[in-house]
Amino acid sequence: MSTTGSSRSLAIAGVLVAVLCWAGNALVARAFAGEIPPFALAFWRWSLALVIVLPFVALPIWRHRAEVRHASWRLLLIAAFGIAGYNTFLYSAAQTTAAINITLVNTCVPLMTFIFAGLLLGAWPTRRAWWGMAVAVLGLLVLICRGDWQTLARLEFNRGDLIMLMAVVDWALYTVLLRRWAAYLAPIPPLALLGIFMLLGVPLILPLYLYELSTGAQLLATPANLAAIGYTAVFASLVAYLGWNNGVKVLGASTAAMGNYLMPVFTAILGWVLLGEALQVFHWIGGAMIFAGLLLATLPKRFQHRAA
Repeated sequence: MSTTGSSRSLAIAGVLVAVLCWAGNALVARAFAGEIPPFALAFWRWSLALVIVLPFVALPIWRHRAEVRHASWRLLLIAAFGIAGYNTFLYSAAQTTAAINITLVNTCVPLMTFIFAGLLLGAWPTRRAWWGMAVAVLGLLVLICRGDWQTLARLEFNRGDLIMLMAVVDWALYTVLLRRWAAYLAPIPPLALLGIFMLLGVPLILPLYLYELSTGAQLLATPANLAAIGYTAVFASLVAYLGWNNGVKVLGASTAAMGNYLMPVFTAILGWVLLGEALQVFHWIGGAMIFAGLLLATLPKRFQHRAA
């Protein structure tokens, strides 16, 4: 196999590993919902990931301190969305909804990203993309209302699904701001930039964690709980980001992003094997509509901006 072929195969494998790790992250959040409080899981996940990565990024961050100062408050706002906000919402949602719902709602990230890209960057999608987003929204409503449209009339949504929808909005803003302020972020090496986001994001989670402790919530240092936190820190944070970043570098962002559509598949399989969560009819219908709608919305952009 040629060097180019090997690099491409490695990149594809990295994207698949990243998506699988993030599917596992949703399962861990759901499986330990009664054992690990959501803010505790978010805080200790990123704290452990920071401890692991800090020896490798401390010197690069120091060397690029001028660029860090130039980016200043923009780094803090991006860290608030990407590190503190998104994961806190996700783990909170896992307290009251199934893992498959988390990943299915999460597939609406591109839809929400298109909207914010139009509002903040002036990059509105094509007419075909709007049709695709409309189909995806209908699929999302099927998922949230569990196939019962009267639920929408009564406004009786599942709390976890709505919290996960807030996570989607959060992640879309994070993604668009990365692009909006790319000129400030580009001079900082990628791993060092991630380390900076962690350094800024962990303190933002701390007040929520302290509040959670004040309510009587406790994190018991059992082997299972520690293993769950270790998984989220090592695999869902570091391994996933390394695989994903290499996939984007070799394949292009648009091609790599198609791997996100496999997350509900991975979650459904893992949820069935590990948690015994059965797939309902509304899962199939809502998931299929979301998949079809987002595919319709994103394929034109893939061909127009293949190397974006």
